[in-house]
Parts: sequence; structure tokens; C-alpha cells
Amino acid sequence: MQHMIYGQNGQRKYLTSSERKAFLDTASKFDSTTMTLCWVISATGCRISEALSLTSDSIDKETKTIVIECLKKRRAGVYRTVPVQADLIDLLFRVHDLGGHVGQGKQAPKLWPFTRVTAYRRIRKVMEAAGLNGIHAMPKGLRHCFGVAAIQSQVPLNMVQRWLGHADMRTTAIYASAVGPEERSIAQRMWRNSALKLADASIDKAA
Repeated sequence: MQHMIYGQNGQRKYLTSSERKAFLDTASKFDSTTMTLCWVISATGCRISEALSLTSDSIDKETKTIVIECLKKRRAGVYRTVPVQADLIDLLFRVHDLGGHVGQGKQAPKLWPFTRVTAYRRIRKVMEAAGLNGIHAMPKGLRHCFGVAAIQSQVPLNMVQRWLGHADMRTTAIYASAVGPEERSIAQRMWRNSALKLADASIDKAA
């Protein structure tokens, strides 16, 4: 399952936190519906198809959560709830004019009434504008980024599993293999001495 976050040649398939920030900063310069699509996928780790199934009733303003139907389950009607920032809830209500549409059940309008192909192209266009290219610069890279960021923020593994809708916790655990800030900090302490020795050796050779 290591292929989830690394390609065949070891290329990273997830966005880093700084790349996700650049992506969202760029998304804010696009039209409002593209921007909210980018934000929801980034903030929930949901799949494109799951985002496109969201309706006005999926947004719970009181609990500040988004209710997502798990479309990869064998049966319909399986949902998961992901908490998000209050600002994102407010943005969705404002951009999609949700105030008068909540509580309409099956008749509730979808937030993004376009196809999966259109959604994919919009996200890719934002990534290209943000200067992001490679196998990580894909919509799925945002889902992987969510998983990696959650694990590195010490969110309990079972909670990350629930938020992402994974059937098997072993799938979620793969995100722990990404290099995190703590691991890099430990490595930097090791480099302090070895880097000085390397520098001295380089100076000796140059002389």
C-alpha cells in the first residue's frame, strides 16, 4: 500500500503544507465556486466524487461539520462527519447561498452542479497556476496531504481513518511513513556535527 503516497520511482504523491497553502492562496483568485471546491477537498480529504455529492443539507452550521457520503462503500447511505473551520462553513453559506436551502432533504441542491471531469480540470488549473506540477499535483494529492497533515498533527489514527472513510486502518497508517517535522528536527541535530566535519573536509581538499 506504500504506492498510496509514493510513486514507482519514489516520487512523493502528496502535497506538503507549504504547497497546500500556495494552492489555496491561488484558489482564492479564481471564481468563487472553484475556490470553495478546492477548500472543501483540502479541508476534509474527501474524493472529488464525494465533494460533488454534497448538498446544502451536508453543511451543518451548528456543529461546524461537513457530512460526507462514503461513496466507496459497498452500500449507499454510509456517512462520515468531518469537522472544519467555522470560516469555511460561513464561506459555503455565503458563496452557495445556503441560508434558504437547508433542510430540504433529497431535494436539496448540490453545491457544485458540474461533472467530475470539470471538477478535476478546475483543480488542476489552480495547481498549475500555483506552480505545482508532478504526480503530487493532482486532486488526490490533496486527500493524501490531509492524511499526512492529520497524522503529523498527532490526530489519533482511528479518527483520521474515520475522517477519510477508510475501511482498513492499515490504509490510514501509510500516511505515517511521510517525513514529518519531528523527524526532520531530529535529523537536523545529527547534521550539525556531520555538516561541520564535511565542511572542514571540503576545505582541506580545496586547499
